[in-house]
Amino acid sequence: MPDFTLSTPRLVLREWREADVAPFHAMCRDPLVMRFVGPDLTRRQAAGEIAQYRQERRRDGHSFMAVEHRTSGRFIGFCGIRRGCPGTPLAGQPELGWRLAKRAWGQGYAREAAAAAITWGFGHLADERLMAMTAPANNRSWGLMLRLGMEHRPELDFGHSRRTGARVHRPHVVFSVNRTGWTAA
Repeated sequence: MPDFTLSTPRLVLREWREADVAPFHAMCRDPLVMRFVGPDLTRRQAAGEIAQYRQERRRDGHSFMAVEHRTSGRFIGFCGIRRGCPGTPLAGQPELGWRLAKRAWGQGYAREAAAAAITWGFGHLADERLMAMTAPANNRSWGLMLRLGMEHRPELDFGHSRRTGARVHRPHVVFSVNRTGWTAA
């Protein structure tokens, strides 16, 4: 399978590299970044997530990809489309997701990367809609979903404990965008 690269004016979404483990781990130890995701990750867990994304890419042809700043080459997070987790309303559906390092917030990078991923998804996948989820209190994330033209799907909202390992399910809200309704944000 050829390497995946998706370029935007300021970013490159690309295959994961071994050199990404350290900055990904640092990002996943930041309590602000992980506030709505779950507990911070050990280096081993961070490397495991990257390995999982690589495996999904080999199996499905897509997953969450590393995002780097186009000019500096600096890792700033991840974005992409993967198949939703079993046991959730997104199971098997194309799930749009992103996580950026705190230093990359507020610059429009998440929107730029997510819009490119949506455009890629509708150009390369047969699915008629893309899904996304977040915690209800994650205003930045659901606000981005709305700016991307995604619509809240309250009938699909659910409790999710995959990342926390908790017995108590954390509420999540679900958004979607349809192929016919997509216009690049």
